Amino acid sequence: MNSDARAGAGAATGTRSAVVTVGEELLSGATVDRNAAWLGRRLAALGAPVARLWSVGDRDVDIADAVRSAASAAPLVVVTGGLGPTADDRTRDAAAAALGADLVEDETLLAALGARYRAAGRDVLPPEMRRLALRPDPGLGLANPLGAAPGLAFALGSEGRPAPVAEARRWVVLLPGVPREMRGLFAQVERLARDTFARRLRPVESRVIHTTGLPESQLAPRVEAALGEDRRGVEVAYLPDLTGVDLRLTVRSAPPEAVGDDSAGAALDAAEARLQPVLDGLRFAAPSGDLVEAVQVVLEARGWTFATAESCTGGLVAERYTRRAGASRTFVGSIVAYDNDVKVEALGVDAGALEADGAVSEVVALQMVEGVRARLGADCAVSITGVAGPGGGSPDKPVGTVWIGVAVPGDAGAGRGAGRVRAVRHAFAGDREAVRERAAQAALHMLYRELGGG
Repeated sequence: MNSDARAGAGAATGTRSAVVTVGEELLSGATVDRNAAWLGRRLAALGAPVARLWSVGDRDVDIADAVRSAASAAPLVVVTGGLGPTADDRTRDAAAAALGADLVEDETLLAALGARYRAAGRDVLPPEMRRLALRPDPGLGLANPLGAAPGLAFALGSEGRPAPVAEARRWVVLLPGVPREMRGLFAQVERLARDTFARRLRPVESRVIHTTGLPESQLAPRVEAALGEDRRGVEVAYLPDLTGVDLRLTVRSAPPEAVGDDSAGAALDAAEARLQPVLDGLRFAAPSGDLVEAVQVVLEARGWTFATAESCTGGLVAERYTRRAGASRTFVGSIVAYDNDVKVEALGVDAGALEADGAVSEVVALQMVEGVRARLGADCAVSITGVAGPGGGSPDKPVGTVWIGVAVPGDAGAGRGAGRVRAVRHAFAGDREAVRERAAQAALHMLYRELGGG
């Protein structure tokens, strides 16, 4: 099946794209490939989500192989990196060789380079800079508003061979690797795609739901059962980390000619409604994806303050809370009571309770949370005491055992010391870092729910 036939058969499902990022620094880990992530988001929003991604070094053969493979995989290819004037900038030549296209000097690009140099007080354009004025033939040079190296667009026919621009059915576009310049040129890529692929572009609409308190292994089966088989095209991706699981609901919108069609939004609304019973008590509202933001919003709305008493987490909750701007409006302070003597002297924990029940116990967690709330004059508080490991565990309190206490006012008019105080035992899996991170998140989640969030 040729490319036109594939395009026609795939019109119902839209156009796909491919991305190639070039640079030895990407392979060595010296530079994080943020260009690929940015392009993935923008191409999905355009309606040509990325089907394949290649990252290669600066060798001609590797770049050419990647470009050739990408051009076979998708009708729209975006390549970043390797367009400068130096010897290691090989993308321009390698792409031309891979696609069977010529490179010619473009007078408009050359004039723009000369003007740029004169504006910088330099009269003569260095010979090596003339390379930046080369563009594919057939193809286009894309003026760079933020830098010297222009973008380049190779025009290809339906069979993937060079074709006149007016007859282009596929594009391979080269963009600079400098993120600011690459983003500044992307609007021209969008115009090419819309002009060429028209009705086959189907923008992807996504909605992210933030959850915490249940691991992916337990959450996923419940989500799948709630959505069932008739999902109206909604796909679910699970994005877990130590602090929770984000659900990304994705659906393709109708083609652009379906003006006023909101089938994608309606499908997402329906999916979210189905999930609500499953997510009750697990989800939280925070554009940043940080539970701290959700807690801060609720505390500010109620006009309440917050303090922490931490043992095994060593102040991690306080650090996370104060990392966000505006924390001073609601956060009073923290007491890190690692040693038992500090628990007694700074928080008023009963020495007899420590002796009888141990530091990792319900009674100590309750006394810690009540003590920090009283001594720091906060409306709300959390306490954490546990065994983070790797040592220190016992048969009845193995590594990962954590008691979390929370204290909140009973209502907006209740004074400090009134309201609800309780403690819950948790058993967290993982190494020391995982136990501490999960304990801090669980403490924030417990406070959020006691405040009426979720």
